[in-house]
Amino acid sequence: MLIHPLPNPIAFKIGPLAVHWYGLMYLIGFMLFLYLGRIRIRQPHIAQAGWIPKNLDDMLFYGVLGVVLGGRLGEVLFYNPAFYFAHPLEIFAIWKGGMSYHGGAFGVGVAMWIYSRKNNRHFLETTDLVLPLVSFGYMAGRIGNFINAELPGRIASPSLPWAMIWPNFDNLPRHPSPLYQALVDGLLVGVILWVYARKPRPFGAVTAFYCLLYGLARFFTEYFRIPDYEVTLAGLTISAGQFLSTPMIVGGLSGLCIAYYRQSQGKTP
Repeated sequence: MLIHPLPNPIAFKIGPLAVHWYGLMYLIGFMLFLYLGRIRIRQPHIAQAGWIPKNLDDMLFYGVLGVVLGGRLGEVLFYNPAFYFAHPLEIFAIWKGGMSYHGGAFGVGVAMWIYSRKNNRHFLETTDLVLPLVSFGYMAGRIGNFINAELPGRIASPSLPWAMIWPNFDNLPRHPSPLYQALVDGLLVGVILWVYARKPRPFGAVTAFYCLLYGLARFFTEYFRIPDYEVTLAGLTISAGQFLSTPMIVGGLSGLCIAYYRQSQGKTP
């Protein structure tokens, strides 16, 4: 039986400064955004739109604020309000982990809307550019969750080769759900979207396809993760992550239909 190694959450120290693995994985995610972004803006249909490296640098600044503020507020409001309201100083301890994807996505959306307004770009034009880059950063964040021994999975069969005991939780074999989400919600979604976005697509279609892909992926991987809480809708009980992903699935599918319909009608934004 595999046992979670529970590594030291501090990756290294520089004098009195302690660099945590969780923060380091976020830094890797931001670096991936810049690296892959520079590849993306060299694609002919992206270059024709006038995007340059400086745009990526500016968007990263806005995006970092959006993902950190939105992700933390989402964790506080969507998942653990009772704990954080009882321990308000813990809201600022982001190096301990605890970032909501859906809150971070909302925060990034607001940040990209502000960026687009300031730079005379359409919001969907901006999100069509950046969303093929973000899943790889998400993957790094989920690896950070695993290193922090956060988000243990549901109980797994002991015969599952990668079933793992999380000593900080209990002594039962469990799915390593952060790794599932890193591979499926992050890497797989990122690769599919990257391939799709390499060619010109209808305006807004890349954004809609991302919402659909991530919503479906997250809905699936939630079956292997202990739910933060559950919601019952029309007699069906689903996890909080599935509940928050459902609007993404509906909105993504609707957005794709609208994008391709508008293109067939020759309509432009």
